Amino acid sequence: MMGHRSGRRGLATRAGRAASFALITVGALLLTGCADFEDQAAPSNWQEQAELTPEAGPEPQLPEDGDDQDSPQEELPETPESIPPPEGCTDFDPAVLATCLDTVSAVATLPGAGAEPSALAAERKSGRIMRVQQDAEPVQVSKLEVDGSGDGGLTGIALSPTYDEDQLIFAYVTTRTDNRVLRIAPDQPPEPVLTGIPKGSTGNRGALTSDADGALLVATGDGGNANAAQNPKSLAGKVLRIDGLGRPAPNNPDDGSRIISGGLHAPGGVCVSADGEQTWVTDRAQDKDLLYQVESGKPLGSADWTWPDRPGVAGCAVTADSVLVATSGAGNMQSLTLREDGTFEQTPNVFAEGESGYGKLSGVDALTDKAVVASTVNKDGGSPVSSDDRVVIIVQQDGGGGAD
Repeated sequence: MMGHRSGRRGLATRAGRAASFALITVGALLLTGCADFEDQAAPSNWQEQAELTPEAGPEPQLPEDGDDQDSPQEELPETPESIPPPEGCTDFDPAVLATCLDTVSAVATLPGAGAEPSALAAERKSGRIMRVQQDAEPVQVSKLEVDGSGDGGLTGIALSPTYDEDQLIFAYVTTRTDNRVLRIAPDQPPEPVLTGIPKGSTGNRGALTSDADGALLVATGDGGNANAAQNPKSLAGKVLRIDGLGRPAPNNPDDGSRIISGGLHAPGGVCVSADGEQTWVTDRAQDKDLLYQVESGKPLGSADWTWPDRPGVAGCAVTADSVLVATSGAGNMQSLTLREDGTFEQTPNVFAEGESGYGKLSGVDALTDKAVVASTVNKDGGSPVSSDDRVVIIVQQDGGGGAD
């Protein structure tokens, strides 16, 4: 099933996901670009505000060996086979945080959740951003005007690194005229911070995350024009690094440019290791799917891993020694493990599929060093169950995987 290629360096702690319901069940109860680019100008009519700085994410507790055997957790189902099928929007799977959403393209784990994980969920076609939490009705946080035709719409979401203080949310959207980054503040209309990213009939999907220095990383599609990805004057097909006002972030390779790398076509996710040393981005080319490690100031050269079978790579997250990639075509999670010499293991671990999976996966964001929050897009060409689309917790599994 898999392709080839090698990676670089070891990874630091950050994400995960589950098809192991023994782990999920217990856990759910304990917790009810190219160098020297030039680019287009961004809007400049925004008030200055303090530079963003990163803050710690949530640290909900996962089960450990030796947990109290008398705790109520043993009353819950322990295997996928023992969990009843959903009834309408009621889902009996304890790993499910939210149900009956519409094509959830991206998720962002909310900080300070403690033992009750919560997240923001972005609906691609409707433009809604929903706050979700287990055993609570989803709450609409914002509704954006988007063009959801083709692969466009609301495709990326990220929190300000100082979200606890400013409650700012950033979104990547397709409009009638372009792709752009919006900043959303409480009780305020969405404000564009970066506009004019080329739009096309395809290649409109984008992805967002923040880095260890508090800058916003933006992966942009090529807008259906493969040449734009190599054009140093276009924002299409690039990895951008901007501040909260859409300006080039401090310490970019070129002080006057937002672009730190280029060569993307249809990115599915961008993710950063906990120590900020590695940035990864997934992409879909015409003949294969790819995973790149981003090196600031250098174009995306040979991919670090390729999938000739094109499983539809989407969001990604980083754990202590692996890069986790969700797929919306194959409908599984794939864990690529790094060896000590910096190369990937030849056999990715494929899990959360079939009877133990949730169908087509899209958004992924770290919850702990073992678990991620993930979203489904089964209403977008999949086989939805009555409770789709869903936001779920997935715990990383170790062990075997697919073929090379």
